[in-house]
Amino acid sequence: MVKLYDDERIDFLLADESMRIIQSPTAFAFSLDAVMLAHFASIPKKRGRILDLCTGNGVVPLLLSRRTEASITGVEIQERIFHMAERNVTLNELSEQLSMIHGDLKEMKPILGHSNFDVVTCNPPYFQTPSSKEQNHNEYLTIARHEVYCTLEDVVKACKLHVKPGGKVAMVHRPGRLIDIVALFRAYKLEPKRLQLVYPKPGREANMLLIEGIRDGKADLKIMPPLYIYNEDGTYTKEAEEIIYG
Repeated sequence: MVKLYDDERIDFLLADESMRIIQSPTAFAFSLDAVMLAHFASIPKKRGRILDLCTGNGVVPLLLSRRTEASITGVEIQERIFHMAERNVTLNELSEQLSMIHGDLKEMKPILGHSNFDVVTCNPPYFQTPSSKEQNHNEYLTIARHEVYCTLEDVVKACKLHVKPGGKVAMVHRPGRLIDIVALFRAYKLEPKRLQLVYPKPGREANMLLIEGIRDGKADLKIMPPLYIYNEDGTYTKEAEEIIYG
């Protein structure tokens, strides 16, 4: 049994209770964004290598392991949260498939090399924060949500560095950064290929975007149907329910 620290708890990750995950309300607990990214990303089913940047407690690699036999590596800069990810690998007996690295995504070339991964996924910090007044008072949440240790360009640059030519990069972000994301993808030779906007419910503005690009790909962007999370009565839509509960 893995050891828990401070306010950590063990939750079931999936509806069938076949996977568990260590979480902390003050340090890191995964959100719907990670679930959507893991479902959206195009990944090889058998062979290959997958890299998840800004992995947090390893939730995306854990979810991806349900869909593939490929090896998956996660990178997390915050030491406490990295240790949560390591223990989540142990907790789910996935050490032969999943590995976690504690470090800065901007400094992974000596460890991971370049152009070595078939797919790179990332749920990066969303918010540009000109002043500390706009940041969360919780340091863990500030680093996870705000561009403190890495900018959007740092993230895209790292994705390009580590994905193979012809490989895929999948990211979840906020719709307000769409133009920035597309511009940076193209600047780093990641051609946007699929885009999906996620809405809380019909009639509301989108609050999440999912985008996938191919390194050195040709221009041909497919706009996927909108994804709604809730019905008008507050229940999950059928599509969202299938993604969240499997």
